[in-house]
Amino acid sequence: MEKMTGMTLEAVTEAVSGVYYGPDEGKQITLSAITIDSRTVEKDCLFVAIKGARVDGNRFVPGAYADGAACCMSTKPPGREDVPYIQVESCEQALKDMAEYYRSILDVKVVGITGSVGKTTTKEMIAAVVAQKYDTLKTLGNFNNEIGLPLTVFRLRPHHQVAILEMGISEFGEMGRLAKVAKPDYCVITNIGQCHLENLGTRDGILKAKTEMLDYVKPGAVGYFNGDDDKLCNLKEDNRVQTIYYGFGENIQNPSVTVKNVKNLGLAGSEVDIVTPKGNVHMVIPAPGKHMISNAMAAAAVGVGLGLELDQIKKGIESYEPVGGHGHIIRTDTLTIMDDCYNANPVSMKAGLDVLADMEGRRVAILGDMFELGTEEKQMHYDVGVHAAGRGIEQIIAIGQLAQEYVKGAKAAGKEDVLYFETLDEGLAQLERVIQKGDAVMVKASHAMHFEKVVEKLKEFIS
Repeated sequence: MEKMTGMTLEAVTEAVSGVYYGPDEGKQITLSAITIDSRTVEKDCLFVAIKGARVDGNRFVPGAYADGAACCMSTKPPGREDVPYIQVESCEQALKDMAEYYRSILDVKVVGITGSVGKTTTKEMIAAVVAQKYDTLKTLGNFNNEIGLPLTVFRLRPHHQVAILEMGISEFGEMGRLAKVAKPDYCVITNIGQCHLENLGTRDGILKAKTEMLDYVKPGAVGYFNGDDDKLCNLKEDNRVQTIYYGFGENIQNPSVTVKNVKNLGLAGSEVDIVTPKGNVHMVIPAPGKHMISNAMAAAAVGVGLGLELDQIKKGIESYEPVGGHGHIIRTDTLTIMDDCYNANPVSMKAGLDVLADMEGRRVAILGDMFELGTEEKQMHYDVGVHAAGRGIEQIIAIGQLAQEYVKGAKAAGKEDVLYFETLDEGLAQLERVIQKGDAVMVKASHAMHFEKVVEKLKEFIS
């Protein structure tokens, strides 16, 4: 078992400004891992007893010691003083402080990824490329917030050379707190869309919040920005990072990484030539949609920055596999399902509909509510309905309170064949009646709508 370099209990206590209790010799224990989940406690780990809305981690402290934990950390005073224990003012802040310290003592390059749309797919594609040359660690699942990012950093070990860290936010100041931990050497911003407008107000507010990342970069850091985004293309004067643009060249002249000879292969993706400062490389991007070409350009740009050869970049991008809920295509003898149910906003919703429009068969869009869009949320749903009708989607199924606006927009654009269900359960009950053999079905909504249940239901009656 490879332990966490430099993470002795003494060093950890100092990093979190905590109070150590227990035997003096315990201060020299080097941690094997740090966890907030009592189910993952291992020998010589640190268990951080976070008190959540539903579960109080302090309940599991005795069991953590019994399962081999070297130490426990909590805001509460120790119940015993014969074992190592660290008391802190805030466990959540302690996680960030420990991760910041650990990041500072590791010899690892960090790629920080943010943006309104495409963070996860871009992260996966960049990781696929970088792993062709370096021992790479990447963010798993949705571990991209103020709890998840430190836990990802804690997974780093001395053999890792590059960390690909996804960074998601919903309010001002949050990106700064994440970047203070991550200290990126390379910053990727995919776009500035219409997410979290409830807290961030406008796209300019989103730009301001996302670019907080640049306040905490390592000296000599490089920023990779989507030059096709009308907000990001104005960052060219930013002096905090060396700025490199990727894109189709729609808003800026002469991007550093671009594409030519694009051929749409439908669900098989796109055949392209990616143009880089190192030369051109021909490849097949194995995921459909213009947005995936953009993600591939970001991956190629980072690959060049990290010194990969063109054949390594090609191999990495062509090995990309979509993750569940992020444009994952499920093919059966009966249906083609585009599982894009992890999250949704107006930009990603329209991009998904564009992909659906190119699919074969009767095209069905099952659309749920998009959340955190602020005061213009109804208009944004309405506009998606208009877009769906304009792309010729044969059957639109709208589910949720805000989804009524999809119906209004689609009908205003001349589309009459629209079904509406107020609740998910009502929609699920009617799916088998509505879906037909040979359909191509897109499933998309904000995560809180739990549209993974729609995907599972579709699988039930097609198997």
